[in-house]
Amino acid sequence: MQRQPGDKHFPNSGESIGSNGSSSSKGDNESNSIVDCEIRWEDLHLGEEIGQGFYAVVYHGLWNGSDVAIKVYFGNEYSEGTLLDFKKEIDIMKRLRHPNVLLFMGAAYTQERLSIVTEFLPRGSLYKTLHKNNQALDIRRRLRMALDARGMNNSHHRNPSIVHSDLKSSNLLVDKNWTVKAGDFGLSRLKDSTFITAKSGRGTPQWMAPEVLRNEPSNEKSDVFSFGVILWELMTESIPWNNLNGLQVVGVVGFMNRRLDLPEDLDPQVVGVVGFMNRRLDLPEDLDPQVATIIKDCWHSDPEQRPSFKDIIQRMMGLLQRAAAAVSTQRSSKP
Repeated sequence: MQRQPGDKHFPNSGESIGSNGSSSSKGDNESNSIVDCEIRWEDLHLGEEIGQGFYAVVYHGLWNGSDVAIKVYFGNEYSEGTLLDFKKEIDIMKRLRHPNVLLFMGAAYTQERLSIVTEFLPRGSLYKTLHKNNQALDIRRRLRMALDARGMNNSHHRNPSIVHSDLKSSNLLVDKNWTVKAGDFGLSRLKDSTFITAKSGRGTPQWMAPEVLRNEPSNEKSDVFSFGVILWELMTESIPWNNLNGLQVVGVVGFMNRRLDLPEDLDPQVVGVVGFMNRRLDLPEDLDPQVATIIKDCWHSDPEQRPSFKDIIQRMMGLLQRAAAAVSTQRSSKP
């Protein structure tokens, strides 16, 4: 039996999820209601499992013959809190329309299943692309992938701003043209709403900002810190804090103010990060020092001193233009 929007176990279509997760009446035509994006479960066909998170599993599937990704929440009986989280994620994804944000297509909800349907990106996550594929990515391609932070810039410029709160390479998806799109907004929130902390049991410490690990209030600048880790990951093609477990990361990043290491031979005024027990996770020696500066700025201990995504994009565009010019010069100099 299909769950009706007015079912006592599900938020009414005339209610919207407030920024702190509570429901509030907004009228039947509220743009963030679930009713206007409903997909019938019977029209979905699940294929292979392609990912799994804290509260859901993702399948490659078909919807009326089209390739889609289908995220199915764990369980078959859902608490009121889970139902509110489900609707909040839908409300947020419906607000976002950008080439660098995963396209939301609809949601299916029955008595036994809650699921969210999005476009399917064949290359999978950025994490998989960097760490589990054998195909090498040249520096220009990796810079272009970093430039796809434009999706997060768009999210932060919504009114109110949308904070991802779980930005990491496994939540960034790559399409066939190597475009990167932000996905999995399950922990996202509107700015100034109840903050996400490490105590929630969600999020991945290796990418989380120190203020989040310390269970302090956070804002959109926590996403900027996480982007700095992703940029480090793109430049080194290494897994961040691979030698530590999650609890150790909480300790050294959240409470000992340590960061992933950059090369010792770079100017400390440019790098400005603390080493970790003499263990080096070095950036390539030929990397433009300005990339190290961007990473350092993203990792600033004071969140308000971190750059905005708008600033990051402008700086990345300059780097990419210089990289393209260098390649052009190199080619023209060949006999």
